[in-house]
Amino acid sequence: MNSNEETPSPEESNPEQVELTTSYRYYALGILTLVYVFNFIDRQILVILQESIKVELDLSDTQLGLLSGISFAIFYVTCGIPIARWADKGNRRNIVALAIGTWSFMTALSGAVQNFTHLLLARIGVGVGEAGGSPPAHSMISDMFPERQRATALSVYSMGINFGVLIGFVIGGYVNDWLGWRWVFLVVGAPGILMALVVRFTLIEPPRGYSDNVTKNVEAPPFLDVFKLLWSRKSFRHMSVAAGLHAFVGYGVGQWIGSFFIRSYELGSTGEIGFWLGIISGTAGATGTFLGGYLADRYGQKDKRWYVWIPAIATIAAVPFSLAVYLLNNYSLALMIYVVPVFLGAMYLGPTLAMTHGIVSLRMRALASSILFFVLNLIGLGLGPLFTGMLSDALSDTYGTDALRYALVSVVFVYFWCGYHYLMAAKNIREDLENAPR
Repeated sequence: MNSNEETPSPEESNPEQVELTTSYRYYALGILTLVYVFNFIDRQILVILQESIKVELDLSDTQLGLLSGISFAIFYVTCGIPIARWADKGNRRNIVALAIGTWSFMTALSGAVQNFTHLLLARIGVGVGEAGGSPPAHSMISDMFPERQRATALSVYSMGINFGVLIGFVIGGYVNDWLGWRWVFLVVGAPGILMALVVRFTLIEPPRGYSDNVTKNVEAPPFLDVFKLLWSRKSFRHMSVAAGLHAFVGYGVGQWIGSFFIRSYELGSTGEIGFWLGIISGTAGATGTFLGGYLADRYGQKDKRWYVWIPAIATIAAVPFSLAVYLLNNYSLALMIYVVPVFLGAMYLGPTLAMTHGIVSLRMRALASSILFFVLNLIGLGLGPLFTGMLSDALSDTYGTDALRYALVSVVFVYFWCGYHYLMAAKNIREDLENAPR
């Protein structure tokens, strides 16, 4: 359509009849990506603060793993499914606005906690809020961008992970040094409440099926129908397990990489390591995230198997570089090499989301994202940080301050298992896409 054509305001538009200009679609993608930036600032801010929190609240590594691991993930994934069902039936824009307001408020509240239980409850609140962020946003993006651009658009959205980590680590590290960890939660939480208003009053609920030229209005099927359809597809079963195992390593390493450098190299400042880890995530991670989707869209038009081959190749290739980071005893060199596994490890999400949406109908997309994220976050976010923390505690008597180093070494080998499932998904992905309901 004409990119200069005026897009109706949210108040004037019938959501099922509105037309979306090219400029508006990219504006909406930018706003939703910014929401995801706030999502990951608030989710991952604990990483750069945990050494300070550990000292003040007298916590073990296992307790730190619980705070951002299984306790967060259980509420995130269980709340995500009913919220996604709501999104497939209702107004997704409003759900996203409510979600970011909720998790941002709970993040700001985290600065007032007095013990482990208080912080655990606050993090559970963050998890409940964040459960309503991505599935509705994924569904909106898939309705705004056609199949040939979808993996790229979803990868742009997923870059919010990397920019969120960048901002959270840099701001969190320096504000922690200057004012203490309690102020960090307030500084990163408060702006998200304002962002909720931007979403509510500047975005339009996109018509269902807009990018697929589907005009019929069908009801969202029940949860069990969507689950049965997804789980009947061998490609999805392998992709979801692969994504979960990938996240197991990603969150397991991501939660502890700052602590690893602080402990192994006796760093006295969270600002310095927060700055470098943030820069690496925001540059190498964002580039890898975008490139994963772009390459999948480019080569996937000739052979859909590239949508899962690319994550498989990148994941397996990241292993030797990851091992070098953990086993070297050179701080500067380890940081330089860390760029490579961050880049390669970021290439999986956009293609995986695009293929998940490709094998379901348009009224199933938010719920399909939520089911994928249920598996991904239960395995990855739920078990990755906790397992790594527990393994670090178990090895501490033998290896002392190097216990975390060898815990990370052990965790990274899970990438081989992950790559296997992506390669298995490639065997069925073309057939499953052809048999997708419309």
